[in-house]
Amino acid sequence: MKVNLQNLKSLMRVVLYSAALFFIISDNNHVYAQTTELDTLFLELEDPENTDWETTERNIWHEWSKSGSAAMDHLLQRGIQAMQHGQLHVAVEHFSAVIDHAPDFAEAWNKRATVFYMMDEYGLSISDIRQTLLLNPRHFGAMAGLGAIMEQLDQPNNALTIYRRALEVHPHQDGIKEAIERLEIEVKGTSI
Repeated sequence: MKVNLQNLKSLMRVVLYSAALFFIISDNNHVYAQTTELDTLFLELEDPENTDWETTERNIWHEWSKSGSAAMDHLLQRGIQAMQHGQLHVAVEHFSAVIDHAPDFAEAWNKRATVFYMMDEYGLSISDIRQTLLLNPRHFGAMAGLGAIMEQLDQPNNALTIYRRALEVHPHQDGIKEAIERLEIEVKGTSI
């Protein structure tokens, strides 16, 4: 029996991605080891009556961008600038330097995951998303990125699962709501 190497690689990739997805979303009983400021902001974000949720979301991103070190914050900003200018390898170097010096800084992992996604390096991106969510289980941006990767890998059931989790954390994300509606239609009739 001859095994098609390409199909075997694809199967292994799906198994690894599915295992990563299960690990990332399986623990809903985590303790939020962040700040009281973030806890307050997330309570505001979850409020369906919050008409100024965009400001709340911006404030969350601002809090997430604080490493506690001016030098690491500066490196993070340099990485963001490189990313915005399409210098993806330079951005990876900056984010990697931040991670090396501040491995508990979730936003550095998230930014590097984003760059890896932009480079079509989905395995590396998923690995960094996993670390982001271990450090910051409420990171709705990382969840949205993981959902997008699952869609790219033609795994609509997994994408739907992760998008639903992201919407639980941040219920005002119209793009996520649209993705859920689209994917629910796509997977209708299959078990999720």
